[in-house]
Amino acid sequence: MPAPSLHSARTAVVTMELERGVVGDLASLPELREAATARGTLGACGRLVDGARRVGVHVVHAIAQWRPDRRGTPLNTPLVRALATDHEQILAGSDAVDLVRELGDTNDDLRSVRHHGLTPFTGTDLDPLLRSLGVDTVVACGVSLNIGVLGLCLSAADLGYRVVLPTDAVVGVPAEYGDEVLRNSLAMVAELSTVDDVLGRLS
Repeated sequence: MPAPSLHSARTAVVTMELERGVVGDLASLPELREAATARGTLGACGRLVDGARRVGVHVVHAIAQWRPDRRGTPLNTPLVRALATDHEQILAGSDAVDLVRELGDTNDDLRSVRHHGLTPFTGTDLDPLLRSLGVDTVVACGVSLNIGVLGLCLSAADLGYRVVLPTDAVVGVPAEYGDEVLRNSLAMVAELSTVDDVLGRLS
């Protein structure tokens, strides 16, 4: 059965934490950066957002950033507490929160910034932003399948969005674990696809 079409005016590509300090040259999680490099994830994300821009699809970057004093960022999980030991970790205004170069020219893209939590919808402007654009379908990409992308997809589905997930534009650590998350969890939440397939259905 062919996959249903994607309407460019009602679709948005949402990237997850494709920041230099997360998965770029300033990454504080080298294992994630290495997995993304080995899988070609960043290049695939770049092709996805470039193709989306060409056909008028909204591109929204979900970005995490912290204050230097960590106010507004509860250190309430083992992951966040571990990351907070690096005093340069994704500080607002620093190079670490810049988007990775593989995404090309992002000046006309939209951004949704969060200062707390693990996923991009909770307590941010992402949902009202997408609704204001008339979006009902989210194409998700970025890192990581361990938590962030998984949470993005679950929250989007809970909020009533159709979710499409190009599997070559996401990665987890270890990468093999990410593959299991795709097969055993996200396949029940999102339409698993590829970057080429998504762009073909949009154009």
